[in-house]
Amino acid sequence: MANLTLVYGMRLLPEGEVKQIQDATLQLANGNEAHVTMHVLEGSREQIEAQLKQSLDAFFDFYPEI
Repeated sequence: MANLTLVYGMRLLPEGEVKQIQDATLQLANGNEAHVTMHVLEGSREQIEAQLKQSLDAFFDFYPEI
């Protein structure tokens, strides 16, 4: 299998500070655009880490061929 590129971003903010989230737009080498859905996890550090690990596992479940 060819190498892949995983696009993601993270930023920690105080709870209640986020007013709105929009998809991120990517410009692809072929001239097309793609969109990345942004996700929000809230809680303590331990809760966020657990949710992030679970989300990452679930993400790769969508791509069983990898």
